[in-house]
Amino acid sequence: MSKFKKKTSASQDIPTAALPDIIFMLLFFFMVTTVLRETEIKVEQKIPKAEQLKKIERKSLVSYLYIGKPKQTEKFGGEAKIQANDVFIEPRDVLLWVAKEKDKLSEAERDKITIALKVDSEAKMGILSDVQQELRKANARKLMYNTLKLTNRDKENSLL
Repeated sequence: MSKFKKKTSASQDIPTAALPDIIFMLLFFFMVTTVLRETEIKVEQKIPKAEQLKKIERKSLVSYLYIGKPKQTEKFGGEAKIQANDVFIEPRDVLLWVAKEKDKLSEAERDKITIALKVDSEAKMGILSDVQQELRKANARKLMYNTLKLTNRDKENSLL
């Protein structure tokens, strides 16, 4: 008779009790970290192309103004309009809009606000000039004009 007994292999089940907790933690993490588009663009955008680009350091300090012909011309007309936060505004309302955007920021960041202008290349200069004048009155002097990066093919075509 032997003193040693052969061990029988016991089946090891994987514990799944914590699995729902892990799934909900991951779901919650992705819901918190996902940033959704805040505004629906209601104007047409044919943005001019640029040769030099500079990266923005803090996107939280950027507020966007869209200028262009409305997509629903039968409802809003064919003239270029200014869109800010899902609504159309007039040039005289830009001063109030900038004040509201600055109020969203902390006291130290209010002077660092950047206004990004996304202007359709076919928009008239008059409306853009009016917006720029209102931005000067609102002391929002840091402007950024968003453009598309110019490719080598576009450079060759522009030289022709």
